Amino acid sequence: MSEDKKCNNKQDSIILNDSRRDFMKKSAVFTGAAALMGLVPGGVRSAAWAAGSDAPEKTEVKIGFIPLTDCASVVIASVMGFDKKYGIKIVPSKEASWAGVRDKLVNGELDASHVLYGLIYGVQLGIGGPKKDMSVLMSINNNGQAISLSNQLYEKGVKDGASLAAQIKKEPREYTFAQTFPTGTHAMWLYYWLAANGINPFTEVKNITVPPPQMIANMRVGNMDGFCVGEPWNARAIRDKVGFTAVTSQEIWTDHPEKVLGTTAEFVQKYPNTARAMVAALLEASRYIDTMSNRSKVADIIKDKSYVNTDFDSIEDRMLGQYDNGIGKKWKDPNYMKFYGDGAVNFPYLSDGMWFLTQHKRWGLLKEDPDYLAVAKKINQIDLYKQAATMAKVPVPKDAMRTSKLMDGSVWDGKNPKAYANSFKIKA
Repeated sequence: MSEDKKCNNKQDSIILNDSRRDFMKKSAVFTGAAALMGLVPGGVRSAAWAAGSDAPEKTEVKIGFIPLTDCASVVIASVMGFDKKYGIKIVPSKEASWAGVRDKLVNGELDASHVLYGLIYGVQLGIGGPKKDMSVLMSINNNGQAISLSNQLYEKGVKDGASLAAQIKKEPREYTFAQTFPTGTHAMWLYYWLAANGINPFTEVKNITVPPPQMIANMRVGNMDGFCVGEPWNARAIRDKVGFTAVTSQEIWTDHPEKVLGTTAEFVQKYPNTARAMVAALLEASRYIDTMSNRSKVADIIKDKSYVNTDFDSIEDRMLGQYDNGIGKKWKDPNYMKFYGDGAVNFPYLSDGMWFLTQHKRWGLLKEDPDYLAVAKKINQIDLYKQAATMAKVPVPKDAMRTSKLMDGSVWDGKNPKAYANSFKIKA
């Protein structure tokens, strides 16, 4: 696309001007307005991100991803050139497992990554791997995961959580369920769903860790009765005739936090302008993806072998909210995978991070209650996010906390995390 054509796009007009003087004037006006609106703490100068003291300290960044539908914003920011707008080049790096992502973030082999929310918090506290100070730069998506059960269970009458619980009692044996990382989102959704249906995820069933792309093969050979993973692997389980969707993650918690853009605290301290530019580029990509008319194109891009490496339909249907559970139910889900939501998806709410800590405590991963709020404030880079949101002209929520009601009726608002973590009937 030519520079002139890009200038016709309102969201690009602030930076694509032939006149440097005109660009700097507009930057100054926009930054001043943003400071007045309270979007930039202390009126931090952040609109002139490609020049002077705001220039990215590192112009090429290696961002990891796991082959999942929700890696789309990393891929699209690179493929569609949103990164160039902010003076950086994003190099997407396909990784084999979340453990590999963790290790490469910790040792600096990756600058940042599309990563499980709970993984970042686990590393910060030294659970699920080595202890290191970490940072959540932004949330990447809400919703769009699921729990799949095997066709063998369906043949025995299992269709949902209640019938699974009945089957376990009726026919005791070792039932095996897979998640993708011990402190990650999928483990927490799986444990929460099992417990909400009266099944203790540690004493009544066996849990194993399996990388997302390997879920289908393992279920096919009978290594597991069910798994929790991101798309497109739940859709693929149906297409490959090995399983069905028992519940979507948005049924467990509507608009739940999922993947984040994560990095080390050291990277943010050393390369703050680069970190800000990465967030701004992914915000642009997120806005593009959440324009529904773009989703088929996005599905076509990320299906490539270099990215998710699967068929187009397995990605597109659920990206469009077109769900089929594989056992007779089809529906249009308004709570499909969201990447932007007018900025509400991307804001790194403190309460979101704290929720994962409450579940880590609930399931014995944390032996003592941490200072929930202090940990979240240390990890979630809210000020930096606000600056990047100003650069990308993205609205910012007024409150760093939000209130949600989960499937079992419990309400989470972040106000009393210790009481919440200890309130569940089924826990470690």
